[in-house]
Amino acid sequence: MSGHGFHVHGPHDHEIEHAAHSNDEFSSKIAVMTAIMATVGALLGYEGGATQNEAAMHKNSAAIKKTEASDRWSYYQAKSSKQNLAELAMIIPGSDVEKYKSEVARYKTEKEQIKKEAEALELQVVELEKSSEASLHQHHRWAQAMTAVQIAISLAAIALLTKKKWLEYASYAVATAGVGIAALAWMHI
Repeated sequence: MSGHGFHVHGPHDHEIEHAAHSNDEFSSKIAVMTAIMATVGALLGYEGGATQNEAAMHKNSAAIKKTEASDRWSYYQAKSSKQNLAELAMIIPGSDVEKYKSEVARYKTEKEQIKKEAEALELQVVELEKSSEASLHQHHRWAQAMTAVQIAISLAAIALLTKKKWLEYASYAVATAGVGIAALAWMHI
């Protein structure tokens, strides 16, 4: 990082820079693999963020549809109340029974349409919530893969500093596991 001429570097940054300018095969290999892992990590981070946003968008859409369904059910209740009042008016002596019979029939027809609309909206809510859960699960997979790659980069830095071959192999193994987890995310598993 730099700001007005002030530079701060970690010990592994210096080693990686030094490795790039030397003929040390071990260091050069670690430096290249670290760069590759960092690139893969950036891609995994992007995918993780994208699926997290997708999950949030589905959840938001579900909330909107749930509100619309609630509005339709309220409208259905209002029509039911009007139907009940029309039915009550039919039994009042001297009322226009035929007028209120036609109103009752009209309210029944209107309620059926409103009910279908509300039920359709509720089905959309269920589907959107399922989509949100699936996207959130996929996000977690991308995040797990990203974490594995970050751990692999850390192990590579430690391997570079200590010159331990087994840490190099551990770094590659963890990076491979991260790529495997990323494959699961990509396949929605």
